[in-house]
Amino acid sequence: MLTSVYFKNNSFDLNSESKQELDSLSQLKSNLTFRIFGNANPLGSEVLNKKLSDQRAKTVSDYLQKRIGKNIKLSGSVGLGISKQINDNSTEILQAKNRRVDIFIEKNFAVGEKISRKPHPSFFDLKIEMMKVKDTFSLPDVNFIGGRHVWLPKAKPRLYQLLKILRENPVLEVELQGHICCDYENFDGEDQDLGTFNLSFTRADAIKAFLVKMGIDPKRIKAEGQGYLNPVVYPEVSEEDRTKNRRVELVLIKK
Repeated sequence: MLTSVYFKNNSFDLNSESKQELDSLSQLKSNLTFRIFGNANPLGSEVLNKKLSDQRAKTVSDYLQKRIGKNIKLSGSVGLGISKQINDNSTEILQAKNRRVDIFIEKNFAVGEKISRKPHPSFFDLKIEMMKVKDTFSLPDVNFIGGRHVWLPKAKPRLYQLLKILRENPVLEVELQGHICCDYENFDGEDQDLGTFNLSFTRADAIKAFLVKMGIDPKRIKAEGQGYLNPVVYPEVSEEDRTKNRRVELVLIKK
């Protein structure tokens, strides 16, 4: 689980909304570990942004330290400067998303303990009339090479199946949600092909690009990245576990 709080430009002061979010985290009752990472957008110098991200992380850490119970451990805080940009900073809205502190929340697992979440219903197995808008569906076999937005060979026939459904149902609108595995030091993973830290998004966007290339109106498809949130298996202890989490799911927006 991850929560982020956001800051004004060149500031490390918490606003009321951020304080409310942190207060909620401090009341969690499970045995948890919080890891805190500060970030900045690239408007200032590298030195200034590193210092600012450190200050933001420390502000959040100090605020939580005064409020958490003994069941929650703070494993430290660190500022990452501008090294973990999750978008291209082309607008003020996107810049604001990089002026943030990420709080990674992890359950403390016993040795050998593992969570396996039941997958969502398959988008390929249900009739459109039986689906509900805003429901989430799995895309079985649509998995990816580690660290890349390149899908595995077994995904290809499934993507053509998805293409066929969209062609036969021209009013359908969908959101593709990308996921990653294994990178718990960042909100999202590094795309080794692009050098960006938005791997979950580039996976969803790669499928969107394929569908658009094949003639689907891009207005019908939205691509979003979910980072490492909502894993199917956690923690990953085998390549099979990791592959399951390197996936894209589908949310029905309109039918």
